[in-house]
Amino acid sequence: MAPLDDNPQGTVAYAEVATPVGPFTLAVTEVGIVASGWGSKERQVDRLGLAEVHDTDRTACAVAELNAYFAGELKEFTTPIDWRLMSGTRLRVLQALHRVPYGTAVTYGELARLSGTGVPARGIGSIMGSNPIPIIVPCHRVVAGSGLGGFSGGEGVETKRRLLTHEGYLQPTLLDL
Repeated sequence: MAPLDDNPQGTVAYAEVATPVGPFTLAVTEVGIVASGWGSKERQVDRLGLAEVHDTDRTACAVAELNAYFAGELKEFTTPIDWRLMSGTRLRVLQALHRVPYGTAVTYGELARLSGTGVPARGIGSIMGSNPIPIIVPCHRVVAGSGLGGFSGGEGVETKRRLLTHEGYLQPTLLDL
């Protein structure tokens, strides 16, 4: 993914949050959340190419919402999203995904239909794997017709299973009790 060269005046503030599915980093521009993911902010810095600012006020809402989500108190993220890392078909698919409600899931084929893009299910899987804003743009809610399907975040499919169990889509296993 190319850095965000088209807006050299933009800045980004980072917040690192401990979550039940591992350390998670939020990257927030003046517009909204531009990226998130597992691990430290260094994984985001090169990809974004924006000047870093230390602004806890900018990241506070996103951090509070992520914490409330994992506490079971939030079912819909309202922090604005900065969609600039996405364009065209990928943007349309991820915006359709953003509307998939908490506690539900869609298949790759259903998401293709919801997005109106005509992308085949396999292409949807590729877009999910490159989602720059996991959890907030909930790629964990996209499943294969025959099971969970893949997941590239955190610890892979186990993280996806934990997120879907947290949201009540899947029943807990003995390991979760």
